[in-house]
Amino acid sequence: MTRTPTNFGPYEVEYKRRVSRSRRWLRAAVQVFATAAAVVLAGLFLFPLNAHAGRSCEQHRPDVASIVKGMQLAERTAKELDASGARVVLLARAGQDLGKYGLRYSHMGLAYKTEAGSWRVVHKLNQCGTAVAAIYRQGLGEFFLDDPWRYEAAWAVPVPAVQAQLLAALNEPPSRITRLHTAPYSIVSYVWGHKYQQSNQWAIETLAAAMEPGTIRTREQAQAWLQFKGYEPTTLKLGPLTRLGGRVGSANVAFDDHPNEKRFSDRIETVTVDSVFDWLPRAGLGAAPVALRL
Repeated sequence: MTRTPTNFGPYEVEYKRRVSRSRRWLRAAVQVFATAAAVVLAGLFLFPLNAHAGRSCEQHRPDVASIVKGMQLAERTAKELDASGARVVLLARAGQDLGKYGLRYSHMGLAYKTEAGSWRVVHKLNQCGTAVAAIYRQGLGEFFLDDPWRYEAAWAVPVPAVQAQLLAALNEPPSRITRLHTAPYSIVSYVWGHKYQQSNQWAIETLAAAMEPGTIRTREQAQAWLQFKGYEPTTLKLGPLTRLGGRVGSANVAFDDHPNEKRFSDRIETVTVDSVFDWLPRAGLGAAPVALRL
């Protein structure tokens, strides 16, 4: 099925057309297993575009077990989110192993509950093998079926005032929620830079814009708000050989937006899920994260 040119549109309709209800929500183990088997045998996947964030770009066909686990994680997450009473959360997944950097989660999106009662995730995805990204709106099934490293979800519930502002932004025309989107992408983009923008960076800059919709209209303004609220990025210790290998081997890795004094002292400051989860309670903007692992 052809997607809309904006990458942000009636995904609820598109998703229902592409994926049956029994495949989206696990009503019974037998139903899911049968559906998953059918998907694999047909050579299909729930997210046909080669777009990812916070995960490896290695290509391989999904197996039945991974599809079943992804659907189970989506359903259990939806139930837990319903029980929380939240309308908006910052939702994360573990798309790749970042343990050597002391990080647990790789990718974050803004998840919200629709009037119909279902959950949707708005997040930024990199077109694998390229240096560009776009904004997508998906169901939880697609969010967790994107070949995770570990079947674990985590979310932070913002305080009611923050939820109200985010929900208002998410329910407005796409032009508002994508206003601060920058297409050039680097997975390690500089936290206070403007040349590139990675997925977690887009999420918190968009949160900032939602909190001050009348005054924040640029990324510079959003970053100033984040600094005022005490956000602190993760500092990755990446030596010259690591940086060179990443830059040469991957189109979506760049370091030229980092200040020379930091880059050449092996300090790469970027936005991570873990740093956002640490910041929200400290700034009085949200609760400590909740994790769910299969």
